[in-house]
Amino acid sequence: MSRHYHPPVKRSVTIAGHPTSITLEPLFWRGLELAAEKRELPLSAIIADIDAERLEASDPPNLASAIRAWLYREALERD
Repeated sequence: MSRHYHPPVKRSVTIAGHPTSITLEPLFWRGLELAAEKRELPLSAIIADIDAERLEASDPPNLASAIRAWLYREALERD
């Protein structure tokens, strides 16, 4: 199995003072970690920003989907 294909991993994070769990593939967790490092923010702050943004949508996706979409947009903006 390629190192890019691994089962999702569940992690607990606190967003706006509320604990929640998010399940993402390791590749996406790493992308979030890199984005946090680049912005010099904690991982929970990046996730909280994504969460706030997704809640503004008329039909908000689940948080894991919003994170994947956010990371995709980030990748497109780098190119």
